[in-house]
Amino acid sequence: MMKGRKIEIKWGVLFILVGLIWMVFEKTMGWHDVHIDKHATYSMFIAPIAIAIYVFALLDKKRNYYGGKMTFKQGFVSGLFITLVVVILSPLSQYITSTYITPGYFNKVIEYSVSSGKMEQQAAEDYFNLHNYMIQAVTGAAIMGVLTSALWLFSSVQSLDLGRFPRIVF
Repeated sequence: MMKGRKIEIKWGVLFILVGLIWMVFEKTMGWHDVHIDKHATYSMFIAPIAIAIYVFALLDKKRNYYGGKMTFKQGFVSGLFITLVVVILSPLSQYITSTYITPGYFNKVIEYSVSSGKMEQQAAEDYFNLHNYMIQAVTGAAIMGVLTSALWLFSSVQSLDLGRFPRIVF
């Protein structure tokens, strides 16, 4: 069973690694401190990249496992498995981000939220912490993974020319 899921595992791990690289980028851009007021808006720029990873993953599965023909059910199950990998690794990714990439983020975002009048101190502390962010990461990964897989597969699993997409092999 796991041998048939190597593609999904590869792409799930790649998804997490890209997310960590994105966190380094956000930190470098100052969105975790100096420009924290822009963080909520600019952090959304990762969405097309995240969707592209799922699309390339499903194309990879279609091309290299199913020989170029994949049913909606096969693709959806593959998307769910990628999502499972991402969900399992999300807490670790959040821990790495919060501990090593941007350890002062929670204090800074709490300070910004309170000083800008967006939240009261206790509400900000309750919301901006590692435990809550781990829960959000798992929940968000599950919801977005299922939706992305289903919507993309519904619209295009049988119709794309696979020769136009790059092969990514690990």
